[in-house]
Amino acid sequence: MASRQFIFFLLLSVLAMGSSLAGAATGPGNIAVFWGRNASEGTLREACDTGTYNTILISFLTGFGGGAYSSSYSLDISGHPLAGIGDDIKHCQSKGILVLLSIGGPTSTSGNYSLPTPQSAAALASHLWHTYLAGGGVSSNSGDSTPRPFGDAVLDGVDFYVDHAGDNERYDELARRLHSYSGVMTTATVRCAYPEQPSTAALATGLFARVHVRMYGGDLRCEWGQFDSWNKWAAAYPASKVFVGVVASPEADKDAYLFQKDLYYGILQFAEKVPNYGGLMIWDRYYDKINHYISSS
Repeated sequence: MASRQFIFFLLLSVLAMGSSLAGAATGPGNIAVFWGRNASEGTLREACDTGTYNTILISFLTGFGGGAYSSSYSLDISGHPLAGIGDDIKHCQSKGILVLLSIGGPTSTSGNYSLPTPQSAAALASHLWHTYLAGGGVSSNSGDSTPRPFGDAVLDGVDFYVDHAGDNERYDELARRLHSYSGVMTTATVRCAYPEQPSTAALATGLFARVHVRMYGGDLRCEWGQFDSWNKWAAAYPASKVFVGVVASPEADKDAYLFQKDLYYGILQFAEKVPNYGGLMIWDRYYDKINHYISSS
């Protein structure tokens, strides 16, 4: 692990000599943050009122699929009470902040999710549309009323955080189904190693507005010792904005954590050179709150 950190700082030194790192990056761009992984992170409204974030990713819908017409869906937001979240969503949106629902999640969340058939993808798309998006709470499958955990609040889109997938899973079908609905934004949060991704087929549809590249997570093939991976992601999806994914505290990943000066004076100067650079993705609101990494509150 120490060798990975050594390689990273060695690369920063090389960049400093060859790329004129006398000043900081021009700015991080848009900032997206995951919210919903720790009850101590505060409310969604509090996160939006910091003035720091442009996008909130509510995490996660951890259970879905697994059958032709699965009706078993599990929303895990770490014990946050549902009451009030709908009003918070609308408050955030009134400030121009996008609010999306992230589906799937890291393997550590023990999410039971899969999309083995076109039918399961269609069922999930319908569930998302009628339960969280602008579908109005009426299921197209049965005509019955569908409970909406966030009331009449309408989320802006769906983030695909697919950490495990079997052969021939139909996330591409899900992306197409969501795209067929009006005004649904789709983003993807991916491991940094390119191209071995559970979301590869979905990304190949070209329907994703953003790709959040996780430069952390213990993947020895990537993190900050492999700058070529970042360029590959940017080149592979030129129509998508690519975001640098970082952890906001060493508690989240001590080996991948970057001090702010290394982020602004090193990594971002390199990352923002690609024409479709979008900004930063922060894992997560709780760690950012306790460490004041990006947000001051």
